Amino acid sequence: MTTSERAPKTQDENGSGKAAGAAPVLVWFRRDFRLFDHPALHAAMATGRPVIGVFLYDETVEDLGAAARWRMGLGLAEFARSVASIGGRVILRRGAARDEIARLVDETGASAVYWTRLYDPASVARDTAIKSMLIEREIEAKSFNGHVIFEPWDVETGQGGPYRVYSPFWKSVRGRDVAPCLAAPATWPAPDQWPSSDDLDDWRMGQAMRRGASVVANFTRVGEPAARARLGDFLASQAESYKTDRDFPDKIATSGLSENLTYGEISAREIWHAGWAAMERAGFAGEGSEGVEHFVKELVWREFAWHLLYHYPELATKCWKPDWENFAWLQENKAAEAWRRGRTGEPFVDAAMREMFVTGTMHNRARMICASYLTKHLLTDWRIGRAWFDDCLTDWDAASNAMGWQWVAGCGPDASPYFRVFNPSGQAEKFDKSGAYRDRFIAEGRSRPHEDALAYFEAIPVSWGMSPKDRYPAPIIALDHGRQRALEALKGMKKAE
Repeated sequence: MTTSERAPKTQDENGSGKAAGAAPVLVWFRRDFRLFDHPALHAAMATGRPVIGVFLYDETVEDLGAAARWRMGLGLAEFARSVASIGGRVILRRGAARDEIARLVDETGASAVYWTRLYDPASVARDTAIKSMLIEREIEAKSFNGHVIFEPWDVETGQGGPYRVYSPFWKSVRGRDVAPCLAAPATWPAPDQWPSSDDLDDWRMGQAMRRGASVVANFTRVGEPAARARLGDFLASQAESYKTDRDFPDKIATSGLSENLTYGEISAREIWHAGWAAMERAGFAGEGSEGVEHFVKELVWREFAWHLLYHYPELATKCWKPDWENFAWLQENKAAEAWRRGRTGEPFVDAAMREMFVTGTMHNRARMICASYLTKHLLTDWRIGRAWFDDCLTDWDAASNAMGWQWVAGCGPDASPYFRVFNPSGQAEKFDKSGAYRDRFIAEGRSRPHEDALAYFEAIPVSWGMSPKDRYPAPIIALDHGRQRALEALKGMKKAE
């Protein structure tokens, strides 16, 4: 790569560094906490030089929400143990990324810095500046694909430019050849002397989680071995029925890999290959194959989101459809706060919001219902919901979260029409008919609440003053009235146009 994070191949192929010698290679880890199928690490090992792994608590980590930063800390600790098991170390430094990379180059005499590309605007700006700095200093700077399967500039429409609709994007990549996964290193070529490192505990990456960390920890599966086991278990037992069961939040029907993917504890490429191999074993026909293919399509939906965020960097902050900036969104309001606390009086919505606080994740069907309720029944700006999810999700993904919120709100790419208003009661009847999901996360009014429902009150801030003995609230707004109000707001915007 040259100074741009979408650059010609010449720099990646030829570099601009000094003579290799015994000068070490720095591998800068960010969201790629794995040894298997790690292109940047594999390339560093292939140089035959000493390798120094680095993680920086930089400006992008500082900006993470409470749950995401805490979960990143857990993943980093587990990854550091894996690296140590083969003779390596992950050096920890805190500060501006450009300054710390320059300092490490000076301290170690490194002649090269390798990393895995990221595609959000903050990372692109940071990495481009660092690459320029390194090249000016005649330090080899290489970035590698590893966070997505296909580079955002390699998937284009027939007319050129990125896809804006998912279905043709899927058709475009479905039949593509994907390079095989790369083996994990068996040993780590260590330098003669390791640079100094911060202590991870001193960073207190879970501080903002406060007492909620001990609750959410019960639902995390951290690290590369756990991620690969999850994939194997899913393909062996849940994948066959994934397409039919994935919308039912009380069923164990999904892979749970979103938290591992976001920190790179498993590569999207490994999942892609495993999925196609499972379909091949099923003969590419029948319900079993359809379930796996649908799972792979969801993986590609993540891919689509990252491509869009790369090409449209304001996806997380501005309406994709510019006219929707004129929509009568409400900003902060009491109803939005009740939504955040799981006190809307709509049991399906409240159960989902509490699931997120207890487990750090939320079932995908429930995410759509919660987002629709906030943006349509409560007419609240989608960015308020996006920000809350940013803070509470351990599987937070910048691209998927932004696109998901805009999709439901009706203002995003390939969006659900705004007049499609999810009815939480109807959705509960269809996807939680027994009430098992709602009973699992709502304690008020239950004589014997589920342990996860009680755990919610152990995780939330004391300042909320909530108790499982409270009376369950009446609905904030009648569902039919909320829907009608949303449609009237849409008509008002169209009339104004």
